[in-house]
Amino acid sequence: MYRQPWLYNARFDSVFILLPVFIALCVSFFLPSEYQTTDTMPVAAWVILVLLIDVAHVYSTLFYTYFDVRKFQVHRVLYTVIPVICFVGGVLLYSLGALVFWRVLAYLAVFHFIRQQYGFVRLYSRHDAESKQSTTINTIAIYTATLYPIVYWHCTPGRNFNWFVAGDFVTLQAPLIQQVSGVLYVLVILVYLSKELINYLVSGTINIPRNVLVAGTFLSWYVGIVYYNGDMTFTLLNVVAHGIPYMALIWANQNKQTSTESNIRFFKGSMISKVGVFLFVIVLFAYLEEGLWDGLIWREHSDLFAAFSWLPSLSSPEVLSFLVPLLSLPQSTHYILDGFIWKKNH
Repeated sequence: MYRQPWLYNARFDSVFILLPVFIALCVSFFLPSEYQTTDTMPVAAWVILVLLIDVAHVYSTLFYTYFDVRKFQVHRVLYTVIPVICFVGGVLLYSLGALVFWRVLAYLAVFHFIRQQYGFVRLYSRHDAESKQSTTINTIAIYTATLYPIVYWHCTPGRNFNWFVAGDFVTLQAPLIQQVSGVLYVLVILVYLSKELINYLVSGTINIPRNVLVAGTFLSWYVGIVYYNGDMTFTLLNVVAHGIPYMALIWANQNKQTSTESNIRFFKGSMISKVGVFLFVIVLFAYLEEGLWDGLIWREHSDLFAAFSWLPSLSSPEVLSFLVPLLSLPQSTHYILDGFIWKKNH
């Protein structure tokens, strides 16, 4: 009998890993048109999407790395060297220009977001006895689901959203590339669906979580980047589909280890206390980081970060060349470190 490859259990995976993207899709369709086609985003949405999900999910990695005494002892060099490399590299990039720094960080972030979807596909395929050809189709499908919207973005100037700052992506008018990539996009979808149909007719089984994940990835990246042209819809679909499943994966993984091997004191006690401490810690770090960004540089949400209003607003290029890489260090470390911590030999 075929056993569905849930990571934690069917209910947990469905609620926190697979369904968030579809909930975000539903919300996006009912948003006022100004949020679907302009760069307008209300403050409340910024708090929920950027502060509580996007920034907070970065700090959830702490529970899988630096807060876990056992893992830190084993991988002390890796966990120490990567932040140093990220900071030094960031300073060097910013010295070449602010846009150079943000552009490299944006492409690094995109790579991280894409690889997460690929990683989930691999996790949800771990019980499948598929042929090499079928595995290749799965890989091509998930990369196509994420890369085609990015290609479209690059070939269609005038998007009302960006990854970090205006102009961080290189864009150009390239209708031929856009059209050819669009045809390939549709062909990949047809090939993947055909492969799944044939597999079902032959074996009578279907990998539910993997197919739901692939479908959600195709829909969210297409709708958020290609179908709509609004900062609100892009952020909603981009952040929810990435941040909530990532936090869920971290929490589930550490919670599973609590009884036998985890050395994290945060994961001791009742379920409510564990969830409460987990969320409190990552939100606290996220608030502190964004407060420093707003107080020292951006000055965009002074009402939310009144406690940081006493900080001086800095604009010296020399100071920013050290400060910006330092404040973005949690993100850059998260992007790089995440490429190591989920490998089997880790």
